[in-house]
Amino acid sequence: MGTAYTPGLTVSSNYLVTKHRRLPIDGEILVEAGQTVSHDTIVARAELPGDIEPVRLAERMQLDPDELRGKVRVEVGQNVKRGDLLAESSGLFGLFRSEVKSPIDGVVEFFIETTGHLGIRRPPSGIEVNAYLSGRVVAVDDGQGVTIEARGAFIQGIFGVGGERHGKIKFVCESPDEVVDSIDGDLEGKILIAGAQVTQRVLRQAASGGAVGVVAGGIMDNDLGEFVGEEIGVAITGDEDVPFTLIVTEGFGRIQMAGRTFALLRQQEGRFGAINGATQIRAGALRPEIIVPLLTGQGEGQVRQGAETGSVLAIGTTIRAVRQPHFGEVGTVTGLPPDPVRVASGAVVRVLKMKLGSGEEVMIPRSNVEIIGTH
Repeated sequence: MGTAYTPGLTVSSNYLVTKHRRLPIDGEILVEAGQTVSHDTIVARAELPGDIEPVRLAERMQLDPDELRGKVRVEVGQNVKRGDLLAESSGLFGLFRSEVKSPIDGVVEFFIETTGHLGIRRPPSGIEVNAYLSGRVVAVDDGQGVTIEARGAFIQGIFGVGGERHGKIKFVCESPDEVVDSIDGDLEGKILIAGAQVTQRVLRQAASGGAVGVVAGGIMDNDLGEFVGEEIGVAITGDEDVPFTLIVTEGFGRIQMAGRTFALLRQQEGRFGAINGATQIRAGALRPEIIVPLLTGQGEGQVRQGAETGSVLAIGTTIRAVRQPHFGEVGTVTGLPPDPVRVASGAVVRVLKMKLGSGEEVMIPRSNVEIIGTH
């Protein structure tokens, strides 16, 4: 019988989570190695140079570029305000006065005599990076960012939308197979756990109630599209303009949330956690996540490292398809043919036989499945 290694989703009550918080450009690091930080601690900041606003002085004043000599009233490097005079001409015999004023606040970046063009750089925009994870700074990369570690409950989903948010875990369901169709009560700032399937009605109620996240076993394709406002693929997500972060732990459709996932989330109810829906299924796989850091002193000596390399595939292993046409479906391995097979795309790959929940048995490339974690 053949074996193979394939990645699986992590569901762990005590996991060593490592996060690298990086600036897009060199900047200032505001914390030190060994320092304890909260999720909202600003750990680094930088300033992005503003865009340049071109001003065509010669054209605006209806002059040739060489006629601007002596008429420009600013110098390179000078700060200007919107409405400040950039250039002026009194015209012939003091008539037909012409002037050009600055359209923005900024700094004069350049003046090109041969073209009569002047450039004003807009004020820089500040970038701040927070810790996201409440934990300890374990490394500092000067000018670039920091690495933060924390122990806690760590749960990965199969797919998500929306970025980093924080809130308290709140259950709006009683069982992992429940389909919740209505929610009420105090939803402000909460990460809602919604059973087997999140409906469009619940999504709207969560948004109006101020929830920061919703986690469910599954969602219908059309409900996801309506929530995001457009058809969404499964390659890279996380930057969507949505009112809260949404994570599905199992797949598309009505799918019971895995028992281990549901039980671990139940243990975290009322606690403060982080949620991130960013998903990248292909190269450099990135999974949506829920993290609830442990309180100081909890779980000593039981930490699971965050560098898992994979689990072993075997007959009977519970797996999930991560590519179409069976994306999100959960089943079990029923066969592991040892020889490579030519698939529809023309590639020759190693495959496995998977029995779906419907009872149908399908042949799938081994790279198109993941083991549902048992951590």
